[in-house]
Amino acid sequence: MKRILLILLTLLFIQSNFSNIAEAGFIADYKLRIEKERQIKSIYDDVKSVMDKQEEYSNNYDIEGLAKLYSSEFVNCDGFNKDVYFKLIKDTWQTYPNISYTTKIKNIIFNEKYAKVEVFETANATTNEIEPGVAARGELYSAANGVYYLEKVGQNWVIMSEQIIDEKSILRYGDARFIKMDLNAPSLVPAGKYYTTSLVVDVPEDAVVIASIGNATSVYPQVKTDDSFRKLPDDNILERMFAANKKNVNEYAVASVGIAKSEPLDKEKIKVYMSGLAFIMTRVNVIPENKFIKFEDDNGKTE
Repeated sequence: MKRILLILLTLLFIQSNFSNIAEAGFIADYKLRIEKERQIKSIYDDVKSVMDKQEEYSNNYDIEGLAKLYSSEFVNCDGFNKDVYFKLIKDTWQTYPNISYTTKIKNIIFNEKYAKVEVFETANATTNEIEPGVAARGELYSAANGVYYLEKVGQNWVIMSEQIIDEKSILRYGDARFIKMDLNAPSLVPAGKYYTTSLVVDVPEDAVVIASIGNATSVYPQVKTDDSFRKLPDDNILERMFAANKKNVNEYAVASVGIAKSEPLDKEKIKVYMSGLAFIMTRVNVIPENKFIKFEDDNGKTE
């Protein structure tokens, strides 16, 4: 009996110690998990705060505040450094003094040092000047899916780069504001490969549409595209084929659309006038040509 009692007492002692150790380990793990969750939330909030400030400063046209969010080593996906990038921002604000931006965060991936923010961005604006051909200001709408890359430098998170996955912008004047139109092009093309761009316009019965399609590389300063206008075919679709550049830069498919209408002045004369204009840009990201890949043929020779 004493032996059994001793065993029971020993088991109770072991159980008590085990419970204390287990409880201590549980509390330590719990505290560690809480601290980790706190750190994760803190990083998330800090990164999101940078994106919120970016939208706020952009809509307030605060160029100095906006610049503080970007690293001095910033380079975007088109190879533009911070100086060029902010020069383009200033030019945009001058052309569209009432431009407004929205940024919808779709996802944030991060660790203690780096963060990737996936976004959907839009911009709306009217032009600063009236287009003489249609005696109207232009209305701009732009939309893009993109990614911002951030790095923690010291105690602050800064934007190091951005990548535009796809992007489309349309600027409309006059009657073009009320006509459905779209410019389709692939968002990703290998360098040198041919691709087709198509313009689709819902042509009104009382109008004639002339249009052109060109392409332009994403360089600074920008190079003017060649325009070759033609009447839209009967199916209301204009197509053109391009070869993606081999300069290791991205490019845009660009369409210009003119809407012409007529009205009788008297029994013999007709007035023909331009009632609307539109310009559409669709981004085409070019996969650079890798010239350092080597192959061996069946004889072991390197090509």
